[in-house]
Amino acid sequence: MKPVAIIGGGITGLTAAFRLAEQNVPCVVYEASGQVGGVIRSHREDGYLAESGPNVLTEISRTITSVVSDAGLMRHRIYANPAAGANFLLHRGRLVPAPMSFLKFLTTPLFSPLGKMRVCAEPFIRPHHSPDEESLAHFVTRRLGPQFLDSVINPFVAGIYAGDPELLSVRYGFPKLHAAEQLYGSLFRAQVFGAGARKRSGEIPKTEARKFSFDQGLQVLPDTLRQRLGDAVQLRMPVNGVQDMDGEWSIHMPGQAPRFHSAVLLALPAHRLGSLTFISRKSSFNELAPLGEIIHPPVASVVLGFRREDVRHPLAGFGFLVPALEKRRILGCIFSSSVFSGRAPAGHVAITAYIGGCRNPDLALQAPTQIIATATEELKDILGISGSTTFEHCSVVPQAIPQYNIGYGRHKERMERLEAEHPGLFFAGTCKDGISLGNSITSGNDVARRIRACVTQMSRTPASAA
Repeated sequence: MKPVAIIGGGITGLTAAFRLAEQNVPCVVYEASGQVGGVIRSHREDGYLAESGPNVLTEISRTITSVVSDAGLMRHRIYANPAAGANFLLHRGRLVPAPMSFLKFLTTPLFSPLGKMRVCAEPFIRPHHSPDEESLAHFVTRRLGPQFLDSVINPFVAGIYAGDPELLSVRYGFPKLHAAEQLYGSLFRAQVFGAGARKRSGEIPKTEARKFSFDQGLQVLPDTLRQRLGDAVQLRMPVNGVQDMDGEWSIHMPGQAPRFHSAVLLALPAHRLGSLTFISRKSSFNELAPLGEIIHPPVASVVLGFRREDVRHPLAGFGFLVPALEKRRILGCIFSSSVFSGRAPAGHVAITAYIGGCRNPDLALQAPTQIIATATEELKDILGISGSTTFEHCSVVPQAIPQYNIGYGRHKERMERLEAEHPGLFFAGTCKDGISLGNSITSGNDVARRIRACVTQMSRTPASAA
């Protein structure tokens, strides 16, 4: 049997390849760059550890723990400091704890008395059943009121998607919220009555799931998977075309003869899929081109070090998020050295700020020195920092997080239709299965199971029937 082609050496493609290798299914990972892991980058310098991409991995599924365990990384795993669980929201220039209980909700200054009454009325709001996609902003305003949208959901979306709640589709960007209303008629009722269903499914609520990283940063995971896969991972191998040859797949690369495979997994970001040529006997139109319409705003990650005595804020929490109403130039920040040990030398702290996204894309495309200056000015003002930085690290992803905006449904339907019409073709990763690091790992794990079933069936099919 010819090997399975996995296009894309990010965490999704590596996880899929790792699982296939465990089942003795041969595969080849084609990665265009000289390094695996996609946006996952960990940089250690002068006692600091800076993460350029994701900062944490959340145990929202047993699959994540299983992959880490099978990769032999359990002894390198470090959990987040329990004392760093609090999140803050910037409200009228000062940091306010996010209300994580009903009592704290009643006493928070984030909402007026009328705004709190509006949130409490949510169980009595009639559910909205419509086949049309609804924006997250409209959904939240309809169910919880405008104050909840502006003070909580807007910064929350900036922290997850670096996106705009007015544009994001609640059905695809936040499918659990959409499902909660459809199944229970109310978000509050879903929280109460859906606990049993979540427990049976093995799903761990995000509020209870533990956050972790590795002693040398998250890049340890993709690097370890690549090491386990050995020669199956081929770097600097950019694929520019995929051809369905009725039972066999042809992979095209610049300046090389086509390579033939039994199946192909496209584990690329959507903007990369849009530039990939898909050749099919069923259509002369490049069916992947429309996927390039999915927006990926630029995001800059800035890790700054300071002497502990120069920071007035206690940094006793996970970090803070910034609502658009605050008119700030950062989306939020993580108190990196408070969350994990080993992120800063003794007597110092590390803070990671994020700039750009859909809110201020141009700010993320400035020169690194200007981006660092912007982040430094904002953090000094918000956290009460005096003195100069002791460490600076800036990383920019020009096309960062895919936006599951209104209309994304047609893109997901396109990928599902292509999989149905072309046996042996698979999609996985942030283009289809969610944008978090945990989503990407579970996506790679699940698609490996589907690929194995497909190639097993193909091997049992007589050649004459094929």
